[in-house]
Order: sequence, then structure tokens, then C-alpha cells
Amino acid sequence: MNKYIKMLIFVLVLGGLTSVLLLGMEYLTAERIEANDAAKLKSRILDGFDLDYTDTSINSVFDDNVIVTELDGNTFYQDNNGKLTFYFEGGGVWGPITGLLTLNSDLKTIEYITILEQEETPGLGGVVAERPYLESFVSKEMTINIDKFATDSVNEVDAITGATRTSEAFETILNTTYNTLIPLWTGQ
Repeated sequence: MNKYIKMLIFVLVLGGLTSVLLLGMEYLTAERIEANDAAKLKSRILDGFDLDYTDTSINSVFDDNVIVTELDGNTFYQDNNGKLTFYFEGGGVWGPITGLLTLNSDLKTIEYITILEQEETPGLGGVVAERPYLESFVSKEMTINIDKFATDSVNEVDAITGATRTSEAFETILNTTYNTLIPLWTGQ
């Protein structure tokens, strides 16, 4: 019986020590993790505006070239040339798809699009986050039509082969976000 009590005390002490150690590490690194997340977001926004930066200059380039505006709980980023970036978010097939959409100053033509988070099937719907697929949106005009029989129309993009539902969800996310946020931005 005494042997089991000693083992229980050992497990409790070891468990307590590792818990304290892990909580301490979380506390010590939380600020750094937050700064890295902010830098990652800024880099994606600057990429959309086609602005050059380095790891050491990212904050100053962002501060000098990007205007951040909050409207009704939505964050808009605008560069000195009138390009506009905003978040999009919605339900994919297996989870949320979130990202950033950058429009030309005409507020219709896509300059850049990137995915921040997605949970679609790798190799199928997960293609939605791959650069070659996202590049097919560049120079297209909103409102987007994602279709397996896409033509070279100014607003049509090829659907993802084998991922019809992801393509449909992505089209809905982009168009709903655009149709909601652009009138908010322009004050209409």
C-alpha cells in the first residue's frame, strides 16, 4: 500500500511541475507569438499591395504605406494607390475558409488573394489555398463565378477538379463578403 502512495505522490508532483513549466513557457512566449502573428498578417497585406519589405522593415513599411480603417466591426486596409484589402470568411465543406482579398483602386478587379485558414481535403478542396489556384483569380472582376466550364470571361475562374462543393462554397464566401463590404466601404 505504501508503495502505491509513493507512486501517486511522485505522479502528482511530476504532473504539477510539468504543468507549471508549460504555463510558464506559454506566459514567456505569448508576446512573441502575438508579434509573429501580427507580422505574418502584415506580410500578407503588403504582398497584396506589392510592397517590398524585410523581416526588420515590415512594421515601418506597413505603417508608412497602409491605412487601417474600422467600419462596423470590419477592418479595411488601403495603400497609397487606392488598393483595398479586407478579410473574407465563411464555411467551407469541412471547416471555415478565411483569407484576404485585395482589390485594385476600381474596387472590382482582384489584385491578390490569399488564404489564412482552411480545413478542406488535402489534394482536393485544399487546392483552394495553393498559390497557382489563387493566381487564377488575379485580374478577374468581382462578382466571381467559379465554374467547371469557365471561359476567359472577366469574372470566371475554373472550379477545383474533384471539389465542386469547396468551389461553390468559396464562390459564395467571396461574393457575399464583397457584396457586403464594398457598399460599407463606399458608403452606399
